[in-house]
Parts: sequence; C-alpha cells; structure tokens
Amino acid sequence: MSRTERLFDLLQVLRRHRQPVTGRQLAAETGISLRTLYRDMASLQALGADIEGEAGLGYVLKPGFLLPPLMFSADEIEALVLGSRWVAQRADGPLGNAARVALSKIAAVLPPELRGEMEGSTLLVGPGEALADAAPVDLTAIRLAIRRERKLLLDYADGQGAASERIVWPFALGFFDRVRVVVAWCELRQDFRHFRCDRIGALTALEARYPRRRQALLADWRRQQGITTPA
Repeated sequence: MSRTERLFDLLQVLRRHRQPVTGRQLAAETGISLRTLYRDMASLQALGADIEGEAGLGYVLKPGFLLPPLMFSADEIEALVLGSRWVAQRADGPLGNAARVALSKIAAVLPPELRGEMEGSTLLVGPGEALADAAPVDLTAIRLAIRRERKLLLDYADGQGAASERIVWPFALGFFDRVRVVVAWCELRQDFRHFRCDRIGALTALEARYPRRRQALLADWRRQQGITTPA
C-alpha cells in the first residue's frame, strides 16, 4: 500500500467516528503501527486536514471536511476518467466540455503518483452508434429545466408521426447509444412518458414551476418501472 493510499484510508476511518478516537484504536483499524499512525496523523494535519486532538487524548475529524488531494482511490480515479471520457464523447457539447474541465480540476489536486495514473489511464471509450438525434434540440435547456423544476412545452411527434403539443414536467434525461430521452410527467396523458429528443420538433421553457419535487417524481417513476435501485 502506498503512503497516499494509507493516508486516504486513515481519513476514511476518521470520517466514520463522530467522537474522539484514540491513536491505538485508529492504528488497529488501519493495520499500521502506533508510531506510523502518529506520523500519518501529523502529515494529514500538515496537509490541512481539520483534525482536533493529539497523542494520548484522541482524534476527531471535524464534520464537512474534504481533503482535495486524497478524495479518490486509484479505482475511483479510473471510474471518473472512464465516465468523463464517455460524457465528453457522447453527451451534448456543453456537458462534454464540462466533463473535460472537471477532469482537469481533479487532476490539478491529485498527488503526483495518482495524477500520473489518471493521465496514463488505459480505459478507453469506443465509438458508439450514430445518434438518431444528430441535430438535437437544446439539451442544455432541458437540463436547466430539470434543475430548476420548470415545465416545458413540447411540439412532439410519436413513432407514427402523429404530432401533438405537450406540457411536461421533466425530471430526468437518459443518454443511450442511439437516442436521448426526456423522462417527464405529461399533463396531457396524466402519467409518466418518455420523449425521444429526435422527435421533439421544438421546445419552449416555461417559467411555471411544476408542483412536485423532481426527486419525488423520480422515485415514483422508479416504482412504476419496477426499478428498486438507482440506475
């Protein structure tokens, strides 16, 4: 185990304890010697960790503290790299750019050895199928409506080409290999519906806020779909 991983583990153990815990107990939980524990604790404090206490009295990590250089394990970094690369290639332009910027921010606060692992990651995203909505509606507007819990007015055509106008409460946006799908409550149908973005002719963001929280809509939709855990 590298020193960085050891410090990360110690930080995670501290987060689990709400009350001061002795160095001897921390050493036992992390599988290191008491001398190493005291040295690692001093290193965390020198790096800026808001840890109260000292040898012989016990230690406690103040709630809400997050130490940027030690936020992620090696596996977590690979997951972030892979996910960000997928978003950069397969999401809409602004979201793809946001993924690239987020990845660069993460790299900037990582220790050198983990930064090297991120930059040299060999987990690659292969080319996907061509999107059906190659000239999509403004997904940024849809994501903003979801975030703000605002209604959307859609000009929509179903699979048979029948056109309709819908006022919907959007609460999720699904990214699939070939299509993007808005998941929403439809005022016309009084039920949950899935709207393919390539079939939306036009959309208008309304100022009206829908009457339920998006988390509650998402939970009800999951129950209706038989989804017991978050996708």
